[in-house]
Amino acid sequence: MTEKRKRELLLSLIPALCDERGVELGLGEDAATDELFSAFRALVNTRPPIPADSGWLAMQDELLRGMITDAGVTHVEDIPPVAADPRLRLWRGDITTLTADAIVNAANSQMLGCWAPGHHCIDNAIHTFAGVQLRAECARIMDAQGHEEPTGLAKITPAYNLPSRHVIHTVGPIAQGRPTARHRLQLAQCYRSCLDLAAKGGLRSVAFCCISTGIFGFPQVEAAQIAVRTVREWLDAHEGSGVTVVFNVFGDVDEAIYGSLLS
Repeated sequence: MTEKRKRELLLSLIPALCDERGVELGLGEDAATDELFSAFRALVNTRPPIPADSGWLAMQDELLRGMITDAGVTHVEDIPPVAADPRLRLWRGDITTLTADAIVNAANSQMLGCWAPGHHCIDNAIHTFAGVQLRAECARIMDAQGHEEPTGLAKITPAYNLPSRHVIHTVGPIAQGRPTARHRLQLAQCYRSCLDLAAKGGLRSVAFCCISTGIFGFPQVEAAQIAVRTVREWLDAHEGSGVTVVFNVFGDVDEAIYGSLLS
């Protein structure tokens, strides 16, 4: 996507978002493109799950898909399998640029995405680049359910503008640095719930983020141990599923932890 087209789209999308809420941001056409996108992201992060005009959605979709393409898309089949277990793969990168049958989102119990403007959590990134359609679909699911999502369970939605086909949303335990036996069981259940949904839907590849290790405070080493052990146990028990599992990491520490566990 050209810089000119990106700016054109942002300068059309932002005023419409402001008009919805009767606010003014004071950004002119001379604002930097990064500043415009930050404003757009903040507005969609805080936008309630209400209908959007089809023309606006078309512009949003063009913007997000163009940005993802520019960032570079990675295909699961291009990630080398782990030598010790060809069912598993380790990949460091931005999960919103990964082509898989499903990527896993570490959600909160509302299941509506992160509402903090520009927050750097995976929930925020996935909802931002999937588009406002994702929050609307999650709201529909939660309205039908009638209560918050319990820890350890999962829901599946389309991925909209993401290169993956689906997003599987799961609520991890809030450990705050001191996981209990219950937290450990709940974290393992997150992985099983996601894989059960994938198998039920006939999906062949699932990319897991590091569930609960961000603001939920589950210690990284123990969380990774639970993740790898649970996934291997599930795959052993479902030999005919044909599911390939990608452990997605974003930083040096998690990459080293998973690299050691998978070697």
